[in-house]
Amino acid sequence: MLRKVILAYGVLALVGGVALAAAGVLTALVFYLCVNGAIVIAALLFERGRYRPTITPGGTWQETGERFVDPSTGQLMKVRYNPQTGARDYVPVQPPPRPSPRGGGR
Repeated sequence: MLRKVILAYGVLALVGGVALAAAGVLTALVFYLCVNGAIVIAALLFERGRYRPTITPGGTWQETGERFVDPSTGQLMKVRYNPQTGARDYVPVQPPPRPSPRGGGR
């Protein structure tokens, strides 16, 4: 939701700056709106990959014992650490298997 509001602000600022420039208004406001709108839009487009780095599957991963709930998915995550590279990896915790409804008799 917040991402959409910020994107709308960026588009509105950019369109407003272009409209004022087309109307013949050449002031610092036009420059500010165009630059501000372009920066906001570019930041939203390029920030996607910043917080989830790609992790190579090789190497020796050690579990750190850290657990947290991912706020975007609501899933429990565990943290792994690679001492060779210093990289951290966030892996979903698999829920334990459910017992069969028959009661697992003998």
